[in-house]
Amino acid sequence: MGPMIAANSDKTQSVVVYTATEDSREAGLSLGEQIATQLGGRNPDAVILFVSPKYDAAALVACVSERTGAKIIVGCSSAGEFTNDTQGEGKACAVALSSPSLQFAVGIGRGISNDRRKAAADMVRNFRCGQEGSNEYCSALILTDALAGHADELIEELTLKTGGSHQFFGGGAGDDANFRRTQVFVGNEIASDAAVALEIVSEKPIGIGVRHGWSPATAPMRVTESRGAVLVSLNASPVLDVFREHADATAQKFDAQDPMPFFLHNVLGIETGDGYKLRVPLAVNPDGSVLCAAEIPQGAAVCLMSTDVASAKEAAANATRAAVDQLNGHEPGVALFFDCVATRLRMGREFGNELDALKEVLGETQFAGCNTYGQVARTTGQFNGFHNCTAVVCVLPA
Repeated sequence: MGPMIAANSDKTQSVVVYTATEDSREAGLSLGEQIATQLGGRNPDAVILFVSPKYDAAALVACVSERTGAKIIVGCSSAGEFTNDTQGEGKACAVALSSPSLQFAVGIGRGISNDRRKAAADMVRNFRCGQEGSNEYCSALILTDALAGHADELIEELTLKTGGSHQFFGGGAGDDANFRRTQVFVGNEIASDAAVALEIVSEKPIGIGVRHGWSPATAPMRVTESRGAVLVSLNASPVLDVFREHADATAQKFDAQDPMPFFLHNVLGIETGDGYKLRVPLAVNPDGSVLCAAEIPQGAAVCLMSTDVASAKEAAANATRAAVDQLNGHEPGVALFFDCVATRLRMGREFGNELDALKEVLGETQFAGCNTYGQVARTTGQFNGFHNCTAVVCVLPA
């Protein structure tokens, strides 16, 4: 049996669990059993799930719901799963929350490839923060099907719909770097071309940290032609020529037939005025243009960026410190961590260094998260919107 929890506890009770069981139903029952045991039989107010695409998400979620009686379940498919105790692919992990001081609401927006405004309105319809003019702290976990595109625009719409009252954190659902189909879910409702939002209203501050550890490796270049997430030219030169010149100048290899080894170490940074918003190149199109993981606005100034293992670890540590600092002295309860699948692919085994950085800052505080197709962050004093190769850490108070 796990720790029994007093019914009159005024603290948020959080449980972090995981499974690598192969069968989808058995995996869901395993997660549910662990949650029920550690919460002493109490039904969680919310369960957040990160689920390998090897699982049948509907079967797994149904079993978690059946075993825990959770009031809200929200989650996504992922591209690598981790907790403070495990990391890898082919797992499912969960954070369960039972709290007298946190309140939750949930929404799903469909058809984000066609209508971000309607999707955002549907996502926040049940939000309650700000309605009563109280001094509560309002945040929302946002999980989106990034393969549907338009994630930056969706975050803008959500900001407008909430009047800027909410911090956002989260990421794009994954499918183990296959880039074919990703899913988000609310309860037993599982969807692609959709996004979900879990509102978290707290009596205490919620901390969110955002850092990436990349720095410019070239002078700024103007995006002279782009179409959404497709980059055609920089400084009026074909983008492949720019990549080849940079590879030659830095003794790297660029192979247009196998570009990922170069792309993972040479991402694009869009100048924002207070830093760089990162975009990962994903593929070379037949016409010589390059598909990126998210939109690159025409006319923007961009640099090719570089990083190393130490910088990535420091970025994760600094994001975590920033999140903890925002608790204003309140005890951390549990953390959620989102980082890019490209970071894991680039770092390989050394991705564990990033997780070690979280452990060093968080100490005994548990965490869970996943590798995503892009990261979501909107918080005061840090660069906002939809990112690639960026560490986003949310720390909930105990």
